[in-house]
Amino acid sequence: MDLKTTVERARRLAELHAEYAPLVLPTVWDVWSARTAVDAGFPALTIGSHPLADSRGAADHEGQTFEEVLAAVGPIIAAVDVPVSVDLEAGYGQEPADLIAGLTGVGGVGLNLEDTVHSQDGWVRSTKEHAAFVEGLRAAADDAGIPVWLNGRTDLFLGAEDPSQVLPEVVERLRALQQAGADSVYPVGIQDDDSLLAAVVEAVTVPVNATAHPVKHDVERFRRLGIGRITYGPLLQFAMADAMRDMLKPWATDGGERG
Repeated sequence: MDLKTTVERARRLAELHAEYAPLVLPTVWDVWSARTAVDAGFPALTIGSHPLADSRGAADHEGQTFEEVLAAVGPIIAAVDVPVSVDLEAGYGQEPADLIAGLTGVGGVGLNLEDTVHSQDGWVRSTKEHAAFVEGLRAAADDAGIPVWLNGRTDLFLGAEDPSQVLPEVVERLRALQQAGADSVYPVGIQDDDSLLAAVVEAVTVPVNATAHPVKHDVERFRRLGIGRITYGPLLQFAMADAMRDMLKPWATDGGERG
């Protein structure tokens, strides 16, 4: 994809975040799912690391190399005419400039960066470390002349016995990410907790990303809570797998003739 088109799509992604409240970005994993989502009327997409890995028989949590991810997402991005963001997990051990160059080289115009480094025994970056990485991404995107949308994710709520106890640390981290240049922030694991969602929305001035299930959740609820951006993570793929199993079960016979 040429630079002009990439820049135009990056600018369009920013415009969409301003136009929609919330902007729903279906999380896709291959050309078919991407085209299906666009045909359904969505103006932008995101490619999720978990569904992408599952579709390729690989492991999530950086079970693929950065080069393998780029080779997989390039054809997806090229197959649609809308902006596409890519989940780049914790960065696959790459420097920020290399992540931006690789992403934009295949036409990606947004990225998600999390603070759990699964490829290195699952350690969690400190607030300062995570913000510094995002700051490096912003600088690299600026140097490239492409306004890449940066979605700063934190996993601090995950695994917490009482998520409300880590809220102050989460708020500190989200604010640091915003200060570092994140265009939106993504505290995962609280999509079913209205009070926590409202608290993080109140804490920052950039859009807050929430995970949603395409069947079990209601977009109007997220809108009332002030959520600015919705992605599905692996939940769209899970929902489709459930529907596929339900359709196929009546046909799963032993293949023998029936009298």
